[in-house]
Amino acid sequence: MTLDTHIGEVAGLDGVRLPDRLAGYDCRNNRLAELALCQDGFDTAVAAARERYGAHRIGVLLGTSTSGILSAELAYRQRDKDTGALPSAFSFATTHSTGSLAEFVRVRLGLEGPAFVSSSACATTSKVFASAARMVAAGLCDAVVVGGADSLCLTTLYGFHSLELVSPTPCRPFDADRRGVSLGEGAGFALLERADPRPAPGTVHLLGAGESSDAHHMSTPHPEGLGARLAMERALTAAGLEPGDIDYVNLHGTATTYGDAAEDRAITGLFGTRTPVSSTKGYTGHTLGAAGIVEAIISVLTLRAGLIPGSPQTRTLDPALRSRYLQANETGRMDRVMTNSFGFGGSNSALVFGWAA
Repeated sequence: MTLDTHIGEVAGLDGVRLPDRLAGYDCRNNRLAELALCQDGFDTAVAAARERYGAHRIGVLLGTSTSGILSAELAYRQRDKDTGALPSAFSFATTHSTGSLAEFVRVRLGLEGPAFVSSSACATTSKVFASAARMVAAGLCDAVVVGGADSLCLTTLYGFHSLELVSPTPCRPFDADRRGVSLGEGAGFALLERADPRPAPGTVHLLGAGESSDAHHMSTPHPEGLGARLAMERALTAAGLEPGDIDYVNLHGTATTYGDAAEDRAITGLFGTRTPVSSTKGYTGHTLGAAGIVEAIISVLTLRAGLIPGSPQTRTLDPALRSRYLQANETGRMDRVMTNSFGFGGSNSALVFGWAA
C-alpha cells in the first residue's frame, strides 16, 4: 500500500557513520542523533562544559516517541521462516528501546550524570526542558543536555493514516482547507546550564516551563484547549510574566481540524487576538517527539534574528479561527517568546525563552 502524503525525510542518513566504539547502537534514530550532535559545534560546547563542571555533573535528559522502531520492522522482515526468530544481529536494547537514545548520547559525549528518556508523544522533547530545569534547581546537575530524536518508521506513518490524520499535501496549519499532518523526522539538542549572574551578551534563558495532562481523549485534544491553556498559564507563572509580555507564540499547529481549533481557543482565551502566532510545521513537517526541541530551537533563533516566521503553506486562513496568525514573516525586536507542544493523551507543554533580565 502506498500512502498519498508528503514526508519530511532527512537526507543522507544512510551514509552517517557512528563512531566505531558505538557501532552496536547503529540504527536510523541514533544516526539522526549523531548528525544533530555534530551541528553548530554542539559536541565541542558540551566538551567545554564537561571541563568546567565535571562529567558527573552534566545530565542527559532526552525524548523520543518512536526511537529505533524501524530497526525492529526491518528485523521482522528478515525473521526465520521456520521458527519466526529475529536475526541474531538484532539488538533491541541498543536500537529499538527508547533508552538506547540516552545511552548512545551519554557515551558519545562522555557524560556521567543522570540520564533518562521521556516518551510523552509530541510533547516529549519540550517536557525534558522542564525536567532539566528541576534537576538544576535541585542541585543534582550543573548542566543538562536536552533534546532528542524521532525518525520515520512505517508504524508511525500507517498509524496516523489509520486515524485519517495524514494530509495528501504539505500541511497547512490554520488554513480553511487544512487536511491533516505531514509527518517528518528530526533531531536537536541544547545545553541547559545553571544561570550565570553575569551572562555573556546574546545568552538566551529558559524563563519558564509549564506542563499539564488533561487526559481528555487518546488522540483528540480537549475541544476548548483547557489543557493547552493550563500549560501556557503555568509557563507564564514560572517566568513571572503576564500574557502581554510575550512577543510571539510558536504554535503546536499540526493542521488537523480539531487540533488547530482547540489551540486557537486556548490562545485567544489567554492572549486575546493581538499577539502574533504561527506554526513552523509547514517548513519541517510534524517531527512528532522531536517537535519540541526543533521548535524550541526555532523560537530561540527568532529572538536572536528579530524575525517572526510566517506559515509557508497556509493560503486562506480559516475564518472561524481568531488568533493573529501570520502567513508572512514579520521583523522587529523581540524579548520573550513561547513555544507550545501538545501530544496524544493530553500531554501538554509550553516553554518561555527570553533575554536575561
